[in-house]
Amino acid sequence: MSLFGRFRRKDKTGTVKETAKGAKNEVKSKPVPPVSGGSYVKTAGSVSAAQLPPADLGELLPGAPQNGKINLAIYWAAACGGCDVSLLDTNERILTIGDMANIVMWPIASDGKEHDIAEMEDGEITVSIISGAVRNTENEHMVKLLRKKSKIVVCYGSCACFGGSPALANLVPGGKNEILDYVYKKIPSTASFQADYHPNSPVVPQAKYEAPEGELVLPTLYDTVKTLDQVIDVDYFVPGCPPMQESISHMLKAVADFAYNGVALPPKGTIIGVVTKTLCEQCPRRKEYRRITKIVEPHEIDVDPDLCLMDQGILCLGPATVGGCNARCTKAGQPCRGCYGPTTAVQEQGASALTAIASLFPVLDEDATMEESKVIDIMTTIKDPLGYFYAFTMGKSLIKKSVTEKGGK
Repeated sequence: MSLFGRFRRKDKTGTVKETAKGAKNEVKSKPVPPVSGGSYVKTAGSVSAAQLPPADLGELLPGAPQNGKINLAIYWAAACGGCDVSLLDTNERILTIGDMANIVMWPIASDGKEHDIAEMEDGEITVSIISGAVRNTENEHMVKLLRKKSKIVVCYGSCACFGGSPALANLVPGGKNEILDYVYKKIPSTASFQADYHPNSPVVPQAKYEAPEGELVLPTLYDTVKTLDQVIDVDYFVPGCPPMQESISHMLKAVADFAYNGVALPPKGTIIGVVTKTLCEQCPRRKEYRRITKIVEPHEIDVDPDLCLMDQGILCLGPATVGGCNARCTKAGQPCRGCYGPTTAVQEQGASALTAIASLFPVLDEDATMEESKVIDIMTTIKDPLGYFYAFTMGKSLIKKSVTEKGGK
């Protein structure tokens, strides 16, 4: 049996409709949150239906498409750069992607300039792949410009899809000012620098500076870090920190089939490279559903290579995370941190994970209650709970912000 794809999308009522490629019949399913949905694949034989095998890309890309090269832009907003590097996981095909596309912007690899993009016609770029959250004025300007100039925009990586690590800044009550004050005045290295060289007037970055050569301008930070689809219209989503090779292969196949063979792209809103199962269902570890009495880090115990990490007291977000990475972290003895985002069943990934963990607390069948003090004892062993449960999805969280009430501490 050959590989076939399915895609999940929402109709105007918010109902999910599930459609096989080439099929005309649609089956209604339950409503899901706006950030949910996705594409997944099934195969026959030895591969589990919950696993995501790479797309069959065939031979190297065969030169320029019949109708000429497409224009491809890749932009890196507020992120670490790992997503940009992950695009090299197309392996040897990276050498022939240039045959398929004119790469008009890719800051990590080519010298495209902002004014080059601004001078292009609207819609002249076929596909823009944008990684990173929107953290400052430059990010917002560039993503809006690329949206205007592009037919298709792909939201690539956890920071773009869910806010990622940058969105944890939303939890700082004082916003950008508190962050800048801490970074440039209070951490040991900068505090020492200020004390030695600017003891009376600490120097911090300014938005504008008049230099002999002219006015220099720095991007202005925002108080709230936003996901890409909170700023511009997005066509497709590829989650992951960074996306795994399987996800990248499905994205490349969709683009290559469109460019070379005129194959229709998936429905707008498709999440590429995920399955309908949770990461737990991709993980091969044996699950015994033991009660958690103490929470530990992997380095603190001798990790059983076959037993579920949660059964060993190691927090794992696998129950609340959509599958697609094929459980790479848990197979290596490290817990899932949730970078692929929530499943279609939930919107609030952190709360879902906390519920799954709490269900393993030592509540006895004969006594379905548990003293609050015992719950607190267990939970206080979690280092940085917000940072753990929302390491990647704070930008899509219902929590939104951390604030200090007037007169409070």
